[in-house]
Amino acid sequence: MSTTSQLAKHLHQVYFGGNWTVSTFKEHLKDVTWQQATTQVHGFNSIAVLTYHSGYYIQILLDVLNNKPLRGSDKDSFNVPPINSQADWDELLNTTWQNAEEAAKLIEQLPDEKLAENFVHEKYGTYYRNIAGTIEHLHYHLGQIVLIKKLLNPGTT
Repeated sequence: MSTTSQLAKHLHQVYFGGNWTVSTFKEHLKDVTWQQATTQVHGFNSIAVLTYHSGYYIQILLDVLNNKPLRGSDKDSFNVPPINSQADWDELLNTTWQNAEEAAKLIEQLPDEKLAENFVHEKYGTYYRNIAGTIEHLHYHLGQIVLIKKLLNPGTT
């Protein structure tokens, strides 16, 4: 299996299942209501903010993989659009799932040699660093989401 296929698989698995952590975004967000998603606990970011933030970086990756300019800012990555209904929350989740699927497919199509190339500019490092780093970032925020969900729903998994 090529390295790009492995990276694509890891990205897909953190969202949809099959990873060795047995913990995924889809699993942990499936029963979160929009009210829970937007509730801030102990000053932490809300589940909605963390979901948006994680997806923000997938969108940046998607843009670059689709030969679009790299546009993004860490400060903008927490600016979740207003979520005032279940429909708003569902829209964010659907966009998240679609972008994750598309990113995994595009990563899998990359030739392994591309992984050693600069990701847009030398200061950002290589494609490998950005893809692997994005996956690590996803696991980090997934862990936060799981803990916040437990704080919102004590006694649940």
